[in-house]
Amino acid sequence: MPGPALEVVEFTDPFCPWAWGSEPVLRALRRVLAGAAAHRRVFGILFDDDEDPAPDPAAEAAWYGEFVARVSAHTGAPRPARLRWVAASSWPASLAAAAAEQQGPQVAERVLRRLRESAFVRGEPADTPERIAGALRGVPGLDAAALASAAASVPVRERVARDRAETRAPRPEVVGLRGSGPHPGGAKEIADGRRYALPTLLFRGPAGCRVVPGWRPSAEYLAAARAVCPDLPAGRPEERPDPAELLRRYRSLTAPESPDGPPDGAVTVATAGGPLYLSPEEAAVCPLLPAP
Repeated sequence: MPGPALEVVEFTDPFCPWAWGSEPVLRALRRVLAGAAAHRRVFGILFDDDEDPAPDPAAEAAWYGEFVARVSAHTGAPRPARLRWVAASSWPASLAAAAAEQQGPQVAERVLRRLRESAFVRGEPADTPERIAGALRGVPGLDAAALASAAASVPVRERVARDRAETRAPRPEVVGLRGSGPHPGGAKEIADGRRYALPTLLFRGPAGCRVVPGWRPSAEYLAAARAVCPDLPAGRPEERPDPAELLRRYRSLTAPESPDGPPDGAVTVATAGGPLYLSPEEAAVCPLLPAP
């Protein structure tokens, strides 16, 4: 039986603040397109292994923390009062997130969420296998030993290497792209060429391919989906999704997903960028509450 005619490719990184801030919109997109699209994540490796270490790690963390604060002001996403270090590499977290896909979509979503929260709630990016294991304690349904084994395997490393290469081959539409807004999403110039800005989504369907880069509203994603897949089943974004239902589903929400305040039963975690709402079940096991 053929799969969905629409493919959505999401270029991301566990430690990208724009990707973190885009989660509410991208979650809503996946809900709207559920059953009508195949979704694939590509881990772009924002922090690569071959980058020289900062001569002053504390100064680098302070500078990057200010950048995260500016992004948070646009996205409304939580951020730590203090970023304790900049991730030494995106590879360990990306390998873990890719390996988690072997345990099903729910586990994969929760693993990636915890990795993001390690940086943008706790302020301590889970950038080593030991830190990753700590950040993932209590993830429901996760086989931690199987994940660690898969993350260290050759097939998963080869997959993430392909992701890295795919991210560094941006389509012409985004090369030299300029636009209004805080993050229009033009391809980034890097030492070995160019890469997609994060997040960037590609929509592929019977009528071609559309690229939606950077910080975008949900309407632009849906318009791109319909442009490449005119026969996409009719459907509309939720006008007002129930935050309490979202909390039961995801276990962790940010203020843009619950704009009127905490959902019923939520445990509120204060951050410098606004609240994080956890379900009671998540709050009981989550090791990523802000450091004192």
